[in-house]
Amino acid sequence: MRMRKVIIRIVLALLFLILVTGVWYAWLAFPIISGYGAKNLASAVYLQHRNPADVIKEDLGDFPLSLGTYTINESDSSAAGSVWGFAKHKAIYRSGFGCTLINDISEAEVRAQHLYMPSLTANNLDSIPWPYGNKIADSIPPVVDKALLNQAISNVMNASSKGKPAFTRAVLVVYDGKIAGEQYAPGFDKNTVMLGWSMSKSLTGALIGILVKQGKLNPDTAAPVPEWKNTAKEKITLKELLQQTTGLDFKEDYTGPSEVTNMLFKHGDMAAFTAKLPLKYEPGTVFNYSSGNTNILSRIIRQTVGKKDYLSFPYQYLFHKINMYSMLLEPDASGTYIGSSYSYATARDFARFGLLYCNNGFWNGEQILPPEWVKESVQPSVADRRKHYGYQFWLNGYDEKDSTKRWYPDVPADMFFADGYGGQDIYIIPSKKLIVVRLGLHVIDENKFLKEVIQSIKE
Repeated sequence: MRMRKVIIRIVLALLFLILVTGVWYAWLAFPIISGYGAKNLASAVYLQHRNPADVIKEDLGDFPLSLGTYTINESDSSAAGSVWGFAKHKAIYRSGFGCTLINDISEAEVRAQHLYMPSLTANNLDSIPWPYGNKIADSIPPVVDKALLNQAISNVMNASSKGKPAFTRAVLVVYDGKIAGEQYAPGFDKNTVMLGWSMSKSLTGALIGILVKQGKLNPDTAAPVPEWKNTAKEKITLKELLQQTTGLDFKEDYTGPSEVTNMLFKHGDMAAFTAKLPLKYEPGTVFNYSSGNTNILSRIIRQTVGKKDYLSFPYQYLFHKINMYSMLLEPDASGTYIGSSYSYATARDFARFGLLYCNNGFWNGEQILPPEWVKESVQPSVADRRKHYGYQFWLNGYDEKDSTKRWYPDVPADMFFADGYGGQDIYIIPSKKLIVVRLGLHVIDENKFLKEVIQSIKE
């Protein structure tokens, strides 16, 4: 009898522990699930004009996102998410600014924000030759083996990821400045804007470069972050933010609650959230990839440019300069662009950005970026032992002799790339005169894909 009572107590204790663990997980994870679902459903519907049911099935159908319930409200252009009725979240759409998740700041305050955007001055792009417009030449360079390139593209369009469809939605290959191959999944085309995720970081890096060119910022000086004054963090430099070596205690993990998911889905001022985090390492000594660093950079752009001109700055000085007329950045509830994650553009516009960097920051007769910016952008920090990160760009590696030290061993060492969650990528390979864009829902075998594309160029 006594043994039975002991067993019962142990079982009850285990059940209690399981219950507490479940409640704890729900408290941390449910707001992230509902926030992710509401925000991404809203953007998919109001920016991409997709069917909500398709988005919920494809983009939000995997566990744990499948725990949520997501709805669209056309009456106020919003989307809502919850998990079993708990942790309700709402994202609102505003024309010209995309969708914003409501956090910390009330919906009324967010909707009342005074937003100004420059008017588009684009002509009929279909009548203007690429890359300044969308008119594509009938012929491609003779060194391109069209059959091999088409096969490489077909392979990636039908690729799987961990036994499930990878849902590749767009592939674009630019060789020597010309579009050599292009394909879209059903329901998507050359006019569909796609989510860049962390490719947005590279855009933010370019905007910092423009301010450096204007003489308003210096990468080697202390980053102008108000929260860091008179603290151990005040010596963090702009370059350390760009190279992800700030030393801030930030965990970039999307599989559960972490600093990055808390920042994106629980906080209205993402830069402020990150700036208040403690130091884990001495600045400049450890590489730690962090979306938070990039959102601090985004707020630095806002502070440097000023409130009046901030929202139009990326469009006036970068996007419209290089004919990226579909590009849209989404702000957080505080009004700062989420420079780490939320950019939307067509595959062609993402390719234009790659072409800008392949051309050393030069576009249509104008030096958009500082003359040395691209060269500096592909130099790793001394703290990056694998030499795989520059100024908000990933680097394939610089060991010409040892391909095993590269991200992609069958791809030239000089490749650098903007890389986003789920396999959103702009690959820039200067030695091969190639820009390759792949956009989709899940990662693919990128080394195999790029190897096949390179093999189709018979130089």
